[in-house]
Amino acid sequence: MTRKSALFAGHEVGAENWALLASIVATCKLNDVNPVAYIAETLTAIIAGHPQSEIDHLMPWRFRKTSSQHQQGGG
Repeated sequence: MTRKSALFAGHEVGAENWALLASIVATCKLNDVNPVAYIAETLTAIIAGHPQSEIDHLMPWRFRKTSSQHQQGGG
């Protein structure tokens, strides 16, 4: 995702949304997390009623630890 791509957001709100998504993807990559899996599981958790007071549990740096435990059967 580049600055050139953000120029075509079409609207200020679109550009803000683009920046938010780019930030999430970059943070996932920095933490060796698959961005698509992270976003899908995080949105599923939010829709299922994940408490806002426990938002820290949904951060990408915690997702890797949780997802690797599930892969190893340590769930």
